[in-house]
Amino acid sequence: MIFVIASKDLKTLFSSPLAWTILAILNVITAWLFLSLINDYLTRQLQFAQYVNPPGVTEFIVASSFGISAVFLMIVTPILSMRLISEEKRHRTLTLMISAPVSMTDIVLGKFIGLMVFLLAPILLLALMSLSLYAGGTLDLGLFASNILGITLLVSSFAALSLYISSLTAQPLIAAIGGLGALLGLWIVNLSATDPNSVLHILSLLKHFEPFNRGLINSADIAFYILFTTTFLVLAIRQLDKERLRG
Repeated sequence: MIFVIASKDLKTLFSSPLAWTILAILNVITAWLFLSLINDYLTRQLQFAQYVNPPGVTEFIVASSFGISAVFLMIVTPILSMRLISEEKRHRTLTLMISAPVSMTDIVLGKFIGLMVFLLAPILLLALMSLSLYAGGTLDLGLFASNILGITLLVSSFAALSLYISSLTAQPLIAAIGGLGALLGLWIVNLSATDPNSVLHILSLLKHFEPFNRGLINSADIAFYILFTTTFLVLAIRQLDKERLRG
């Protein structure tokens, strides 16, 4: 049943002009950013030649592209997820799903998986653009894989939080604003987290992505993202359970 719900929501996303528009704009921005970084890298070759340890193609282009794309994905995720639960509430179709022989866990996980599959599209495009650099040189596959893993975990956190916000209201616009506000608030936490031992550092989503962006895969950062994602998925399930009890 989870995959049936995921398939339904994925079809809904791919049939939405708004989702296609967001995906197209995001991919255009990503491609422009990637080409700009390539041009910048080529124009600075003489400057890099004077460095003892000059940045490589993967570090300068690929890692930078993933780092900036993470911010764009933070912005678009609440917009893409705003209708997944709140729209169901507004049209009363959530009541039918709740009354059907399907658990709240199946509903939330199905919607989460459908959203994640859609969000993997721009990540896949960025990965393919990065691999195209093989045509003119070599890549640090360890750094490349680290960025893929990190941004996937980061986006799963964005999706889980946005889904939870969507479960709190029947108005998609409020869900989008609430989700974006929550993620921007966590970004401000990221900007404020100067002390690595502070609580702000622990709560910052983007701060935990930085080691992946540098090629460092830390089990503590992986555990943080898994715990964060699980927490908000559980909160969304509990919220739907409350909706079912209220009838």
